Amino acid sequence: MLIIKINLPMKNKIFNIVSVLFGLLLINGGLNKFFNYLPVPENLPEPLIKDSMALMEISWLMPLIASAELTGGLLILFPRTRALGLLIVFPVMTGVLLTHLTVAPDGLIMALIIWVVIGWIMWENRSKFLQLIR
Repeated sequence: MLIIKINLPMKNKIFNIVSVLFGLLLINGGLNKFFNYLPVPENLPEPLIKDSMALMEISWLMPLIASAELTGGLLILFPRTRALGLLIVFPVMTGVLLTHLTVAPDGLIMALIIWVVIGWIMWENRSKFLQLIR
């Protein structure tokens, strides 16, 4: 069995890089909901199209989701506010995971990778989260 030991400064650098990439992913997703600059794939499953149309019927919901992604993404960029940013985007990312589990399984791998990052951020900030439930 191969065990790779990473020293603490290197682990912190990797964690910060992964966290910043995750924050940028969220910022991009939020901005796209406002400005629609990314092309929509042509082969989307019919249930996903129906779900998206239902979300857009509620006029305030997409701007709220986009604002949560933008705010959370910006907060995740900085170590001091990373835990707060994760709390803000947690419900949105839960919706993303459930969507890929139920109606769009093609994106499930990416959703699971995102949840690994979320789990890592939660673990690294566990002392802050534990204060919330004490």
